[in-house]
This record gives sequence, C-alpha cells and structure tokens, in this order.
Amino acid sequence: MYQFCLRLADSSSILGHRLGEWCGHGPVLEQDIAMTNIALDLIGQARNYYQYAAKIDGAGKTEDDLAYLREGGEYANYLLLEQPNGDFAMTIVRQYLFDVYHRLFLEGMSKSSDLELQAFAVRHLKEVQYHAKWSGGWVERLGDGTPESFKRTQMAIDNLWRFTGEFFKSDEIDREMHSLGIAPDLAALENDWKEEVTSLFNRLKLLVPNTPWMLTGGKTGSHTEHLGYILAEMQLLQRTHPGLQW
Repeated sequence: MYQFCLRLADSSSILGHRLGEWCGHGPVLEQDIAMTNIALDLIGQARNYYQYAAKIDGAGKTEDDLAYLREGGEYANYLLLEQPNGDFAMTIVRQYLFDVYHRLFLEGMSKSSDLELQAFAVRHLKEVQYHAKWSGGWVERLGDGTPESFKRTQMAIDNLWRFTGEFFKSDEIDREMHSLGIAPDLAALENDWKEEVTSLFNRLKLLVPNTPWMLTGGKTGSHTEHLGYILAEMQLLQRTHPGLQW
C-alpha cells in the first residue's frame, strides 16, 4: 500500500511541477492561470497521497521527506509526465493523454475498499473531470485550427504516444491492489481510454501512431534523463536547508 500511494503521489507531483513551469509563460493570461490552477490541483492531490503514505509507513517521515528527499530511482511516476513541456501543443497533448486515464482511474478508485483512498478519489475526481474537459477542448482547438497548430499537435502525438502503454501495464503491486479491491484493474481501463482518445483524434483527422512497442519503467524507478532535472529544481531548497519549515 505504501508503494502504491507513492506512485499516485509522484505522478501528480511531477506533472504538477511540469505545469508549474508555465506560470508566467502561458500563451495568454487566461490559459496561464488555468495551467497554474491545474498544477496546484495536482500538487494538492500529491500532498494527500504523500501524507497517507507517511502515515502507513509509520517511520516518522513527513510529506516533504517523501516529496523532496528521495533519490531519482525511488520515484515512481509515469514516464509521460516527466517529459519536457515543449511548445503549448506538446503540453496540451501530454495533459490530455493523462487526464483521460486519470479520470477513468479515479472513477474506479471511487469504489475503493480503502475508505481513505476512496474519499481522495471522490474529491480529486471533481478536479480531474475539469482537467480532462480543459485539455480535450484545447486538443480540439489546436487540431481544428491553423495548419501550423494541426502540425504541432500531430507532432506532439507522434512523440508522446509511446509513453501511454505504461498506464495499463500492471505489475505485482497493481495486481495486489486490485485483488484487495483498493484500485481498479488497469487493463480494464485501456479500451475506454483508447475509444475516447482516438474518437477525438479521428474527428480532427489526427493520426494515432502505430506503435506496438511502448516505453515503460517509471513505476519501478527507471526514468528518462528529464526526471533528474526536475528533481534538481524541486529538491534544491530542502537539501540546501535540511528541516526547513514553511
């Protein structure tokens, strides 16, 4: 359960920090604020999971210890979420691919046998439903916009699709959580995810890559080089001033 909570926390935390990099750099003020708010939602979700993980661990660690004082190989976020922001289309496609999965996952976990995780899921689902609506709306605007916005959206899909298979690849921890009724069966979410995502892409004439081989490993600590740069920024303050409190 401890490792499972860390996986949930790390994914929300890393994506939240990635989106936070857009603060003050958004294409227009309204979307700058929207991305910042979504980042805050995700970091708030990560806090819930880190706090619960620390409680389960019982070793006296705090949420800050778990968020900022682990080594890179101990992080268990999805590889997709640590990928660089790139241009606005890249950020939007990354967000949309995860948002649809995240919503489906939380819908399943809202029936969790663990009452604390169930409560988190119900609360977080309201936020993630908005996230998916926002990112899906922007995929539509970019895909159905100018030739340039269409081209950039297709490039983002081509680049990021290879990371999506990791969402549905279950390991021993995932299978145990499902068998205990704590989390949904990841494989069972794949068809609904693909149907929703490809339906939008097909309507916009965006091509879904034919990529039978997917990149995985994030959940078990095997990351791309990009995570190290994120952690260097995230952990600087805590490692420079150990025990720092807000």
